[in-house]
Amino acid sequence: MGESNDNNNNNNNNNEEERWSCCNDSQSLFILLYIAFVALALITWKSLLAKPMRLMSVFLHEMSHAVACWITGGQVYNIEVYHNEGGVTRYAGGCRCLIIPAGYCGVSLWSMVFVILSGGRKTATAAASVLTASLLLALCYSPNKTLIYVSLAYAVITSACIYIEWWVYTPLLQFVILFYGVCVGIFAVADIHDDTIYRTVQASDAYACYKEVWPCCKPKCIGFQWALFALMCQIMGIWIALAEMSEECEDKGWMACITSGRGGGFGEWWEDLDERKWSFDGFWEQEDVKWQWGSNNHND
Repeated sequence: MGESNDNNNNNNNNNEEERWSCCNDSQSLFILLYIAFVALALITWKSLLAKPMRLMSVFLHEMSHAVACWITGGQVYNIEVYHNEGGVTRYAGGCRCLIIPAGYCGVSLWSMVFVILSGGRKTATAAASVLTASLLLALCYSPNKTLIYVSLAYAVITSACIYIEWWVYTPLLQFVILFYGVCVGIFAVADIHDDTIYRTVQASDAYACYKEVWPCCKPKCIGFQWALFALMCQIMGIWIALAEMSEECEDKGWMACITSGRGGGFGEWWEDLDERKWSFDGFWEQEDVKWQWGSNNHND
């Protein structure tokens, strides 16, 4: 009995050691920046200053419809974003049960991924590269004038940030990707509320989902579920980013870090990810919590 108790105590101590902690310098900085960007997004939501980011959200909304169409075997004919912050994706085929909700749900997932990947220099570069590729890809599908302006502007800005980050000055790109993630996430929740919960618009995705996918659930109820999903994506993004930036996760893989000591995790299914493939050193790669303002030297 004594040996069994000792073993249990040792196991409990090991589980406690596996839990990731908060908050080191990188995590604290991440939290402060997240709060600042949320405040900025809320303050400027209805102003002209936020219009570029609102158009970015519309683009990601329409691109999510297109991706769902491609994944389900459909064909996309054109993608458009309008100056009044509307948009449309014209397609044929595919599974409408997945394509219709993919707009708002896709924007929520985009924002979550941006928040997570903002924590490391290389991961932020990957997020920026995928975004730039998506912006340029949209130009191949009969875009209207507004979408052309939006795609080219953001592609140039994001590409310039990548160049500056790696060859001129750091830190920069992680700020930009976190800003994208926070603003897109906030705008997604606001759009869902305005277009599906506050009022019922027959041309909205929620109404189409009600008519074609889920007739037993009213459009406002569908919109409420999408809003909850968007909020959960933001919470999950924050949680995963903080976990990956913890000191306990420096030598662990992505899923190994997220699941360690947090209620059992996913078993051994993710063991092949235990060896870290991505550099996720927290904000600004603070190996020694160093600030190199104005320095052109970059350590990988």
